Amino acid sequence: MNVSIGNGELLGDLNNVPFMGAVELRDGPFGILADAIHFPAGVPITTRNIFFSGGNTGVVMGVVTGDLLYRVLDQPIQTIDGGLGFRFWGVSADTILNGRAFIPTVSVSRSGSWADPLIAARYHRDFGNGLTAYGDVGGFGIAAHADWQISGTLDYTWKPWMSLHLGYRSLNVSYQASGSPLGFNVHMKGPIIAATIRF
Repeated sequence: MNVSIGNGELLGDLNNVPFMGAVELRDGPFGILADAIHFPAGVPITTRNIFFSGGNTGVVMGVVTGDLLYRVLDQPIQTIDGGLGFRFWGVSADTILNGRAFIPTVSVSRSGSWADPLIAARYHRDFGNGLTAYGDVGGFGIAAHADWQISGTLDYTWKPWMSLHLGYRSLNVSYQASGSPLGFNVHMKGPIIAATIRF
């Protein structure tokens, strides 16, 4: 089954509270970067009243990314970090087709989880405020066939302890379970608005 949610439909298809956040810990040239996404959505199914009178698919997706980074370049106006990491995916889908006449209602549930190794890099440029670009690539056929992400933000330092970010993010994965019909191909992309609080 293929499920597609357009940008304009996204808010209307949410059936719970979504979450996206990140935290970074740094000690000298070493850093740990963790990122999490929780995405619950319900997508209606149109059957044109052929056999079934419509239905719905509920999809819950959790994504956790963790990177161990090393500061390769550390200058007053720019920094480059590189490192290794992983991305964990957990996905569940519950599909209900509403029965009609003598056809009973059909319910199907599928779920799966896996973790992909990653190679990651990040670049930051400071020009009074700044810009940040991040990218990672992974999977390599160990779990997913391909797993990659890119993001870029313009950074505005509002307070010494807080920065605001406006940018774009694209997260992609292509996964096929070995010996199973379970497959998962997703491309999430769109603008992001974020804030960073420093402790």
